Amino acid sequence: MTTALPAQRTVLEKFPAGHPRGSWPADEYAAAQRAQGTPAQVVMDLRTDQFLVVTPTQ
Repeated sequence: MTTALPAQRTVLEKFPAGHPRGSWPADEYAAAQRAQGTPAQVVMDLRTDQFLVVTPTQ
């Protein structure tokens, strides 16, 4: 049996999940980062109830 290690990521920005527009601000920020060449994606941190924009750590 093999165990996968969690991917190392860098958090670029945090957005509250309770925002009236939901994840849109995080999605828009991630899209802007991708347009600049940064491989950003949005993930949900359930522990802190926030949307995180993350990128892989090199």
